[in-house]
Amino acid sequence: MKVAMETLGCKVNQYETQAMEQELRRRGHEIVPFASEADAYVVNTCSVTAVGDQKSRQSVHRAQKAHPGAVVAVCGCYPQTHVADARALGVDLIGGTGDRLGFLDLLEKAVAEKKTVAVPAPAEAVDDSLKRRDFEVLPAGGLPTRTRAMLKVEDGCVNFCSYCIIPYARGPVRSEPLLRAAEQARALAAEGYREIVLTGIEISSWGKDLKTGETLIDLIEAVCAAAPDVRIRLGSLEPRTITEEFCRRAVKLPNLCPQFHLSMQSGCDATLKRMNRKYDTARYYESVALLNRHFDQPAVTTDLITGFPEEDEAEFSQTLDFLRKCGFAAMHVFPYSIRPGTPAEKMTQNPKAVKDERAKRASAVAKELHETYLSGCVGKTYPVLFEQTRDGKWSGHAPNYMEVLADGENLHNVICNVKITDTHGGYLIGEILRENGEK
Repeated sequence: MKVAMETLGCKVNQYETQAMEQELRRRGHEIVPFASEADAYVVNTCSVTAVGDQKSRQSVHRAQKAHPGAVVAVCGCYPQTHVADARALGVDLIGGTGDRLGFLDLLEKAVAEKKTVAVPAPAEAVDDSLKRRDFEVLPAGGLPTRTRAMLKVEDGCVNFCSYCIIPYARGPVRSEPLLRAAEQARALAAEGYREIVLTGIEISSWGKDLKTGETLIDLIEAVCAAAPDVRIRLGSLEPRTITEEFCRRAVKLPNLCPQFHLSMQSGCDATLKRMNRKYDTARYYESVALLNRHFDQPAVTTDLITGFPEEDEAEFSQTLDFLRKCGFAAMHVFPYSIRPGTPAEKMTQNPKAVKDERAKRASAVAKELHETYLSGCVGKTYPVLFEQTRDGKWSGHAPNYMEVLADGENLHNVICNVKITDTHGGYLIGEILRENGEK
C-alpha cells in the first residue's frame, strides 16, 4: 500500500515517524508525500500547546476532504490525551504514543477492510501511558536523502510541570540501554549519516529507570565512542544535567557538538515556582556559566513561555533581564497555552493580548542576542555539514548549530571547513577553505 505521513511537533515525533516509515518499507509498502494519492494518511500529532492540537485537527480534516476513499489515521500525543476529541474527528484508526509497530498492524488491517467493507468500524489502540515500564526500541535513522539521523534514547517524564500534559501523554521515564544505543549509533554511522541527534522526551533523566548508576554523560561517552567520525548532538537538557563533572567529561569528546539547549521557560524565580520547575535562576545561570567556562563559545539555546498565569510586568521584566545575562545563541519563544487538566489551568490567566505582546518583546530580545552571537562567529573557521541549497548557495550547520551559507557544488552530506566572513538575515556567510587552508 501507499502511505503518506505528516508529523507535527518535537524531534521525538519526527524520530517516531521516521521509524514507522522504515518499518513500513521493510514490510514492502511505499512512503509517498502527504499531498500525493495514497491508501492511508497518518497524522502524527502534537499536543504540547493548543496550537498543536489545532494543527493536528486541520491536517486530519485536509486529508479527509482531499481523499475521502482513503484510510485516515491519527497517532501521537493528541489522541493519547484527548481520545474523545480524536474520536470526534471521524478517523479510521486512533493510536497513541505507544506500541508503534502494533499501530502499523492495525493500519494494514484498516486499509484492507476499507477495500472490502462498505463502512468499516473505526479501530482504536490507546493504552494507559502512566502504566508503561519498558522502552520501545524502534528503528533509528531517517530518510536516505538526509544527512542527520535521530536516535531516541529515552521516553517519558515525571517532572509534572504545572503547565504541561506531556507526562500524561508519554508516561514515566524509560531508557534505552547504553549498549543498545551505542549499537544503533554504530549502525547509523555505517549507513553514512554524518550527524546523530540524541533525542527523547526528557533525556536528562536517562538511566534513572535502569538502576545501573549510569547517567546521561555515560551514555554520551558511549555513543561518541561508538561513532567517532560522526557528530553527536544533544536534545533538550534540564539545567541539573550541567555539572562540573559533566562539563569536564563532555569537553573531552571531540565529536560532541558544543550546542546545549537548556530548558528554561522563565527567568523569574516566582514564575518558575508556579511552573513547578525544579531549579531557580541561580542554578540555571550556574549551568550557563559552567558551559562557557569549559567550552569555547558554546551555543546555549533555550525555550521561553510568556504570559504564564499570574506573571505580571515586574516578573516579565526580570525574565528579559535574565535573557540578556545568559546571552543565548538562539531561543524559541511561546505565548502560554492553557492545557486542560493541568494545575496552571486553575490559576489566574493573563489575557491573550498580554501573552502575545510579551512574546513579541521577548522575541525582539532573542533576535538581538542571536545577532550578537552570530557576530562573535565572524572570523572563525568551522567544519560545516552541508545539507541543501538555499538562495543560490549551499546551506549547512556548524557544530554550534548556526546555519552557514557558502558557494560550492555537490556538497550534500559533505563536511567542509568554512571561514565565516559575515552575517546576513540570521545566517552566517562563509567561504570554503581548501585542505591547505586557502579559500
